[in-house]
Amino acid sequence: MPNDRDEPGFDDYLDRLNAHYEAATASQGETLLARLQEAFRAAGSDPYRLSLDDVAGVDQLHLGGRRASRALAALGELRGGERVLDVGCGTGGASRLLAAEYGCDVVGVDITPAFIEVANWLSLATGLADHTRFVCADAADVPLAAGSLEVVWCQHALMNMPHVPRVLAEWQRLLVSEGRVLLHELVAGDNHEPLALPVPWAREQATSHLRSRDQLERVMALAGFEPLGVEDVTDAALAWRQEHSRRESGADEAAREAGSLPGPGLIFGSEFARMGRNLRDNLVADKVRVLAGSWQRGQR
Repeated sequence: MPNDRDEPGFDDYLDRLNAHYEAATASQGETLLARLQEAFRAAGSDPYRLSLDDVAGVDQLHLGGRRASRALAALGELRGGERVLDVGCGTGGASRLLAAEYGCDVVGVDITPAFIEVANWLSLATGLADHTRFVCADAADVPLAAGSLEVVWCQHALMNMPHVPRVLAEWQRLLVSEGRVLLHELVAGDNHEPLALPVPWAREQATSHLRSRDQLERVMALAGFEPLGVEDVTDAALAWRQEHSRRESGADEAAREAGSLPGPGLIFGSEFARMGRNLRDNLVADKVRVLAGSWQRGQR
């Protein structure tokens, strides 16, 4: 089956996507890894001896942070010890949480090389490298054996993927019979006016691929996944975003006082506070909603 890399224009799309996530690196001239390690040293921390609390500000780049990840694990009834693929893993926060709190063995995949470099470092620094590993790969072409996973985990990644059916076909290939998909995802709301941009996942409409809840549930069904439970968690996500927008309004994240641990402003750059406010406003205006759900791989 062809993957997204076979699609005409894919390289241009990938360049746009990585330009979004690496904008701060381009403007500051240092890699994301170097900037984060510098920031931890400035905060008085050894960048190779960190706790999960130390890295919480830079390792779960989705609405709700660790609280949302734990809620998704509960919704999906993780028993512990599962073999998990973390799709669109970013800097690897969910992967480490699943390893530390549920004893899972996790492979994280992301198409942005800088995120994979940071994810591997943070797992080493937090002592979780034996249970997490990270690969730079297209989500539609993951270098793992068929039937090698029990859970596919995905938080806020499908909205950057233009060809979701190919990704879901790959999940079908990778999962064992009756394996599960646990998804925490942004979807389009009922207000079809243009999004206020930039937002954390896009600076331009070309890299934003929001689908409605109906569209997402339909494409999951067509791919052979049976819903076990799907919830609209927009209210909780909005409350979390409002709380963080209030915190961020006091100062630019990247310019906080010396001694503070690094936060997402170091990843997203000087526009991060604006991105957060726009996301809040898009949620309030019902341009965006948030779903959490669990699906089981059916027999095809």
